[in-house]
Amino acid sequence: MTFSLRDFGSYTAGGRVIEVTEGAPYEVNFTRSASFEVDPRGHFAVEHAYVQYFIPEARCDAPPVVLVHGGGMSGSCWETTPDGRRGWLQHLLQMGYEVHVVDAVERGRAGFAPGLWDGEPILRSLEEAWSLFRIGPKDGFASRTPFSGQRFPVAHFERFARSFVPRWLGTTALQVNALLAVLERTGPAIVICHSQGGEVTFDALAQRPDRFCKVIAIEPSHTPKGDEEPQDIPVHVVIGDHLDCDAFWSRRQDTWTSMTAAQNYTLHDASDLGCGHSHMLMLDLKSDHVLSSVL
Repeated sequence: MTFSLRDFGSYTAGGRVIEVTEGAPYEVNFTRSASFEVDPRGHFAVEHAYVQYFIPEARCDAPPVVLVHGGGMSGSCWETTPDGRRGWLQHLLQMGYEVHVVDAVERGRAGFAPGLWDGEPILRSLEEAWSLFRIGPKDGFASRTPFSGQRFPVAHFERFARSFVPRWLGTTALQVNALLAVLERTGPAIVICHSQGGEVTFDALAQRPDRFCKVIAIEPSHTPKGDEEPQDIPVHVVIGDHLDCDAFWSRRQDTWTSMTAAQNYTLHDASDLGCGHSHMLMLDLKSDHVLSSVL
């Protein structure tokens, strides 16, 4: 796989500048030999998304693609798989798509401002990810014994866990605003979203359907009501396998099936994507087949 880039770079989207008037200056050591007085007061840029964009030399005529990651993740999940295979970003560039990879508000390179939001950030444990992402049964975690036929690269599970980032639970509206700012820059786009990114994407779609050409939702955590989304935007819902592993995922499967039938969305499941896929379909073995099947 080879391709040349016409341009690549990064930008921030959305956000605001706040003024902090409380606090007092204090001394800190930046290194063992350098100290500096820090003033917590002042104006700070906050609540923006960080976006990296790539434009291939042989750009196709299709709209740009915007990649929106899920909860506790960053845009790195689209770049390279845990076992070193090319991620969806590179496959899309090979196909000629212009691609914008989002780090949502308070994730990855977007950064965060301490004390700005209520509550404390949470960080996903390996045990939680093993079960929640349907890698294997809970009692298989210690021995790293996955579900039979699992397509996730289990031997590299700990490398995958190094991509987890802390997240707040009350910033969805801020992420929606930032995504809309991204789409203001790109123009109408194909948005590929994963898990919690589905909530962000569907909320943005409800507000500004004119900024969307198509939505590909990978196991979205949000399921819009029948009257919430416009019917003229193609929406593809993509789900993996092993959904009968517990009641949580069985309910999610029922919800996705009902939602796609009621909304006239297209549902892609194990019957046409192949058996064995986890919640992280963009990282699984044969993930390139998943992408080509739904794009």
